[in-house]
Amino acid sequence: MKKFVMAAIGGTVAGILATTQIAGPLLAQEKSKSSSVYEQLDLFGDIFERIRAQYVEEVDESELIEAAIDGMLTSLDPHSSYLSPDDADDMRVQTRGEFGGLGIEVTQEEGFVKVVSPMDGTPADEAGIEAGDFITHVDGDSILGLTLDKAVDLMRGPVGSEIIVTVVREGEPEPFDVSIIRDTIKVTAVRSRIEGKSIVLRITTFNDQTTPNLIAGFKEQLEAAGGMDNIDGIILDLRNNPGGLLTEAISVSDAFLEKGEIVSTRGRNPEDGDRFNATAGDLADGKPVVVLINGGSASASEIVAGALQDHRRAIVVGTKSFGKGSVQTVMPLRSDGAMRLTTARYYTPSGRSIQALGVSPDIVVEQPRRRANDEDDEDTSSPYRSEADLRGSLNNDSLTEDEIRLIEEEREKVKAAADLRENDHQLAYAVDLLTGLSALSTTK
Repeated sequence: MKKFVMAAIGGTVAGILATTQIAGPLLAQEKSKSSSVYEQLDLFGDIFERIRAQYVEEVDESELIEAAIDGMLTSLDPHSSYLSPDDADDMRVQTRGEFGGLGIEVTQEEGFVKVVSPMDGTPADEAGIEAGDFITHVDGDSILGLTLDKAVDLMRGPVGSEIIVTVVREGEPEPFDVSIIRDTIKVTAVRSRIEGKSIVLRITTFNDQTTPNLIAGFKEQLEAAGGMDNIDGIILDLRNNPGGLLTEAISVSDAFLEKGEIVSTRGRNPEDGDRFNATAGDLADGKPVVVLINGGSASASEIVAGALQDHRRAIVVGTKSFGKGSVQTVMPLRSDGAMRLTTARYYTPSGRSIQALGVSPDIVVEQPRRRANDEDDEDTSSPYRSEADLRGSLNNDSLTEDEIRLIEEEREKVKAAADLRENDHQLAYAVDLLTGLSALSTTK
């Protein structure tokens, strides 16, 4: 018994000694890390003082500190940055849907500004800027090596003023200049219309207007169509949509899902993760949904496409999306500025991360590029004449006027469908897909 007790005590003492031996180096290592951090901060202070005292020109101290803060944040990833008080105000205005500028969402890649997407109906869109374009010069000045914020500042200016941007585009042998007139950007979050027997909901951005606009637009078109029985389905057009508010992406997804996870976010610490689930109610009442995406569909757009795809609630058509699968939190700072910091990654209901991979469509449909001289092409309408065009041809007396009118209306619909294929091949494919699905469901 004594031997047992002694063995137990011996084990305890050995344990204490072992713990002390392990904890000692750990504490020393932690102290060394803290010491290293303070040394680096001292180095920063030393450099700051030398710049302030010895730089060839007098510097603005506050701008110097802001540049250092921004450099620290932008070194982390392309989406973390410092927002000056003015930039923070601009960001708050943008989420409300109206701001000044060119109308492009941009990121930085290989030192140049890369266009994520142009916004519908904006100066950049009308000037022909496309998703994937690289902007290398602004008014003849190279932007290589500038931070993204500095490059964007160069593109800002008074409404009505002209800016010349030099663009490098895949498939084009040489860079080319594009003239854009700056304007006040008024973003209509959702545009709705009927194409054939499909309701098209074109979502251009995810701001605080998106869900109300989506519901209102859907109900308006549904009423115009004469009710749910008269439509084949819904097309959510998310092409060239750069994203926006996470809450709106969740809300739009929820509009078409009855239950289940929409998206989850996971930060550095497991306890910081969130999961967002759908609530009962389907705006489309079970009608088929097609989601259109392309390389300009990013962030919130990818959340919606990924959620509806994973739940098999929608068929995703188009080309691979941009691949921005991270969440940024905007944190107010004492200076009235703000810090945009990447705090989490988001995951689709199946648990996949879209970061750098994007959403792969169920059906890949490329959008043919329009040739530069398309507008100059001569009329390509059919050169052939029909029997009805011949002078003195006989009338068709076997049909009533109503039957002839119906035939002509069907002919106009076919022509409209052909025009859509010419102007927007991806959307035409989506319409045809819903028409086919509707035909299958009615034959059961």
